[in-house]
Amino acid sequence: METYKSKILVVEDERSMREVLKILLEGEGYEVQLARDGTEGLEWLNKDIYDLIITDIKMPGADGFQILKKSQDLSPETLVIMTTAFGTTESAIEAMKLGAYDYVHKPFKIDEIRLTVRKAIEKRKLRGEVSILREKIRTTYELGNIFYKSPKMQELLRVLPKIAESNSNVLITGESGTGKEFVATALHNLSLRREKNFVAMNCAAFPEGLLESELFGHMKGAFTGAVYNKQGLFEIADGGTLFLDEIGEMPMNLQSKLLRVLENGTFRRVGGTSDVKVDVRLLSATNKNLSEEIGAGRFREDLYYRLNVIPVDIPPLRERKDDIPQLVEHFITKLSPARKRQVSPDAMMLLMNHPWRGNVRELENVMERILLMTDREEISAEDIPLETAGSSAEIRGLPDITKEGIDLDAIVEDIEKHYLTEALRLTNGAKTEAAALLKLSFRSFRHRLKKYAVT
Repeated sequence: METYKSKILVVEDERSMREVLKILLEGEGYEVQLARDGTEGLEWLNKDIYDLIITDIKMPGADGFQILKKSQDLSPETLVIMTTAFGTTESAIEAMKLGAYDYVHKPFKIDEIRLTVRKAIEKRKLRGEVSILREKIRTTYELGNIFYKSPKMQELLRVLPKIAESNSNVLITGESGTGKEFVATALHNLSLRREKNFVAMNCAAFPEGLLESELFGHMKGAFTGAVYNKQGLFEIADGGTLFLDEIGEMPMNLQSKLLRVLENGTFRRVGGTSDVKVDVRLLSATNKNLSEEIGAGRFREDLYYRLNVIPVDIPPLRERKDDIPQLVEHFITKLSPARKRQVSPDAMMLLMNHPWRGNVRELENVMERILLMTDREEISAEDIPLETAGSSAEIRGLPDITKEGIDLDAIVEDIEKHYLTEALRLTNGAKTEAAALLKLSFRSFRHRLKKYAVT
């Protein structure tokens, strides 16, 4: 994995000074572009976006103040360090008033300019992190603090670290609300890229014209409203991870541009004339069947195979109902941390029998509503919203009888296993107390544990 190199433009009319700065800065690991005078410096500003500019004040063609103004006009996030051999207090004050990051007199000491540049680059990085409002939440918080009982989720958590070690692209599939972004965040936080940016974007949230600019950036004047140069999400995620949700909504013309990035790691900003090279791991997600989209001519088959190097499928909540009690407990802790709230067995049965078409997101919304509307320490069946409870049979925690009939023994077994497990959970595994909760003799309780292999 290539390490991202901050870009620095050096505008200096004295050749020896240019070469000294180039050797020094490249030795520090930066990518350096040299300009022989102010005029050439302005040309480079129109061609690329830089993290930092080091410019002399007095130069032929255009002076350092013109470079500063042009930089602020094109790329407000870029920092500028001014240098001059004819420095005065007045010019230093003027430079800082106009927005320069710092001011250095020539001849400067090597350690002085090295430290000034380091501080400027660090400030630029912090600006970038704040601007994209990224969440750096460790996987142990997002997923690991919930004990998933369902075999499907246990298998998913088992393979996540192995997938994270790779730099291969991952396609995450699953219904809406299953937690695709949580899985993407986990993959990033487990990877070697975790110290770099994790950038997430929903492709369905932007119209086609803005989507291209959001992904690849643009140059000032590229279109109406492009009032300054802007880095795209690929550049912001350089060295890290980019997560594209709802990838199936991406227009065909942008799919070809995305394919180019995946093939050779380069792209052009909207209105740009030079290639930008990035090192980004791409994670994408969709709730659509991309094979069907390919057949309908709405998705490129070659792009699909580039995206789907490692497939990860998240099962819907209705296929892993064993996880619902743990998720409910997690949401109670998350949404009501100051109070110890519990869910009665009847209420839990209703929650477990709901189809959850909105998956985990719907469950969290329902729990938030319940906790807001209920003051009691124990949430009962009557606190469950009627639309969640479902049919009259489901209100009692039972499935409806269909024309095909039902397996009564299996239903009774599920109910008994649920209450045995819940009683043990509420008593922290104390079997005598659990038997008393269920109004059973200890002998009868122990027989049922053995019968259903409940531990």
